[in-house]
Amino acid sequence: MAHEAPTATADSSAQGMPDQYNVTAVFLDGALARGWGDRPAIRTANETLTYTQLTGMANRAGNGLRALGVEMEQRVAILLYDSPEFAATFFGAMRTGAVAVPFNTQLRPQDYLYLLNDSRARVLVAEADLWQQIAPLRRQMPFVRHVVLVNRDDTPSAGVDPSAVDFAALLAGSSATLATAPTTRDDAALWLYSSGSTGFPKGCVHLQHDMEYCVEHYSRPILQLAPDDITFSAAKLFFAYGLGNGLYFPLAAGASAIHYPGRVTPDVAFSVIAQQRPTVFFGVPTLYAAMLAMPDAETRYDTSSLRLCVSAGEALPAELFTRWKERFGVEILDGIGSTEILHIFLSNVAGQVVPGSSGQVVPGYEARIVDEHGEALPRGEIGNLLIAGDSICSQYWNKHERTKATISGPWIATGDKYYQDEQGNFWYGGRSDDMLKVSGQWVSPVEVEAALVAYPAVLEAAVVGAEDGDGLVKPHAFVVLKQDQPATDELKAALQQHVKTTLQPHKYPRWISFVPELPKTATGKIQRYRLREQLAGSPATSAATDTQTVG
Repeated sequence: MAHEAPTATADSSAQGMPDQYNVTAVFLDGALARGWGDRPAIRTANETLTYTQLTGMANRAGNGLRALGVEMEQRVAILLYDSPEFAATFFGAMRTGAVAVPFNTQLRPQDYLYLLNDSRARVLVAEADLWQQIAPLRRQMPFVRHVVLVNRDDTPSAGVDPSAVDFAALLAGSSATLATAPTTRDDAALWLYSSGSTGFPKGCVHLQHDMEYCVEHYSRPILQLAPDDITFSAAKLFFAYGLGNGLYFPLAAGASAIHYPGRVTPDVAFSVIAQQRPTVFFGVPTLYAAMLAMPDAETRYDTSSLRLCVSAGEALPAELFTRWKERFGVEILDGIGSTEILHIFLSNVAGQVVPGSSGQVVPGYEARIVDEHGEALPRGEIGNLLIAGDSICSQYWNKHERTKATISGPWIATGDKYYQDEQGNFWYGGRSDDMLKVSGQWVSPVEVEAALVAYPAVLEAAVVGAEDGDGLVKPHAFVVLKQDQPATDELKAALQQHVKTTLQPHKYPRWISFVPELPKTATGKIQRYRLREQLAGSPATSAATDTQTVG
């Protein structure tokens, strides 16, 4: 009989919320009712919007969408950079009872075509420069009635597409007063597309109450944001992680968010921190590693405004946490969240960080670690992580079988391998399809990667399984070296020996490929499946191929 590990107690319902509920009343009207109208809500390099101005802009956007014929429950696609226009469109759509559907701004035209047809969005609000890439496919978008363009070059949007509606003109002709639609707490409010590792993106349907649930159970107790806080998120607003960090978390606290429209590189991150003085910075492990690789960054840039840093997306190696705290004097709270659950459900807590772990269950959620048959495992044993909590999406849009396979009652299968130690901390073991069985024992790619990254010459590492001459799976490491570090056979041997002595010997990588960079998603997650695909297209892995370089 399986021994069930203790789980956190969750009040995983929205029963405390009224039946008639529109989330914009919480984040917009609630802010004005608390007297925050004149406080800054959104900061950019060129302007600052107060809560009053943001509310008026969102109301104008909602009225503009209604004028275009958008009705309750219809989808509004948002293809915008982080900006006040994004925030206004996002809240404006939900205020009318429509469903806001943010799109990743870094996709290909065919990807957008799929998302528009899958969501059946009636209106697309897009950056003019991004629409130029998609416009040739306009005839293949039968559900899109109107395209609204935001132009940032002071050139009329009609110059880009004569049939398009200009965003600024639409808002200018709309009222700044708009009552909330009579939605319920269980109406759809937003969709977020989760790409996963393979297959078509899945539309995660989130309900009106989900964002407030994440505020109450993660943002307030873990981040403890206050009106004087300023947040800055490297993850963009179209991601679940970035949406909380850069929009509804600060708004719920009377704080403000910095919106940076471009890609956040290490230089950009440090420059924005030095110039705009955020107090809470949200990044991903890859970005923190790259920032740490910048020489003398702690003396070149003023980071003294930061009181807290947060990491998600992939497990943060203990080495990165230690080096960051030593150099910048600020803790990084590592945690794990997902698009399906909307934000972070396991997290470290300030002053109680256990480096290398994902921390403990966030209040309001429950966690179970089970084997392949769904039986609970005792602490210390690695298994599949299940989560319960009331911010879990209601379904994958138009993917009934996938929904049933992933969500069972209050529980969702995260697809992550974890174990829990005796103190209640959760330790990440990789994705379920990333785990390796070597010599009959589970090997966590993340554990081997952390050992490699701890070696002074290594900047980043990714580990996948590869078959040897006998068809047995062994670890294959892809390693990015720090600048000016030579890629030599001697270094490979040293890295293998380092892993052997750091971990159990069977976990060391049999092959090491030095590469200039690792394939990643827009949020900085390493795409191990792409590395597996590259190996599958190469000759059978053998001792003779361990000098192979995959670009």
